[in-house]
Amino acid sequence: MTVAGRSVLVTGGGSGVGAAIAAAFADAGARVTIAGRRLEPLQEVAGQRMTAIQADVTSEASVSDLFAQAGPQEIVVANAGASESAPFAKTTFEAWERMLAVNLTGVFLTLREALRQMDDWGRLISVASTAGLKGYAYVAPYAAAKHGVIGLTRSLALETARKGITVNAICPGFLESDMTERNVAEIARTTGRTAEEARAGLARFNPQGRLVLPSEVAAAALWLCQPGSDAVNGQAIALSGGEV
Repeated sequence: MTVAGRSVLVTGGGSGVGAAIAAAFADAGARVTIAGRRLEPLQEVAGQRMTAIQADVTSEASVSDLFAQAGPQEIVVANAGASESAPFAKTTFEAWERMLAVNLTGVFLTLREALRQMDDWGRLISVASTAGLKGYAYVAPYAAAKHGVIGLTRSLALETARKGITVNAICPGFLESDMTERNVAEIARTTGRTAEEARAGLARFNPQGRLVLPSEVAAAALWLCQPGSDAVNGQAIALSGGEV
């Protein structure tokens, strides 16, 4: 059993980790659909070998329409997410709601709709974060949402364990990504450090002294769908160089 010919949906597939995951599955011969809020970046990533569908994972109607257009999917990667940072006392209710909507509710809606269309084999994968395994200062809403994803993953895995469907979360540390670059810019703005100093500070969270590559997240997602991974279920897999 390989992923060749399998139907795969990746949310947040228009850039960064999502684009890397989509490319890895397409290279392996899967039929890939990518989804996201902005159609133009999706189409650029999709080219001639993927299908691009505009969708908002925070909207129940939009997610339902996404799966209606894409059709039943055997592998679904709930990757769409976003981050914001602020001291907790200065965190607005609107920021709290934004972080939970895209990082937790979006995963719930995506995996729920995927499960409704799955038969006797499937792989449900969420891209969480080491922030789902530990705390980080100044990102409490983001960490709360990612902790929620881990709880959702572990609970759902027990429901599907006898159905040939596995549910797992991949938890990268700080990544070489646009999201990290935005974090770097914010750190530099608020602390007076240079961008290089801010980036090095994030890399030091990883005992290997580097940022995690999107291709490493893609390889982990692919592995969870390959022969020999069937017993891996309900896991939060850290890709962090040993941080947690």
